[in-house]
Amino acid sequence: MLATGSELLELIPQKKPFVMIDKLFFSDREKTISGFTIKKDCILCRNGFLSESGLVENIAQTAAAGVGYICKQENIPVPIGFIAAIKNLAVYDLPVVGSEVISEVVIRNNVMDITIVYGKVTHNDTMLAECELRIFIKSH
Repeated sequence: MLATGSELLELIPQKKPFVMIDKLFFSDREKTISGFTIKKDCILCRNGFLSESGLVENIAQTAAAGVGYICKQENIPVPIGFIAAIKNLAVYDLPVVGSEVISEVVIRNNVMDITIVYGKVTHNDTMLAECELRIFIKSH
């Protein structure tokens, strides 16, 4: 485990109640893996399930945590990123409140201020969602 709680919140720009990850398991320059136990008061839950937008936000926050972790290791400011585009989104199932999802993000390319990542969300080794995100990284 690399980060949880307040340590994890230092790695991402989002703040409660909009935090969609609660554990950082792994991060290097190419891949990041996070966990998220879905609480009933989660702002992106609907009818007892994490919504499609919650799954996408979970992938984006996993990417942000990976960048934040590397920046903290290198003692440089953590940048802010914004989803610029979502491509090839496929949602296969929605996770129920109380379950833990595991998300993996792999960096595919960096073009100027845009990072292109592939992300997937699983629960008990079952694929829930996957997509490609283009994330604009705001320079300091």
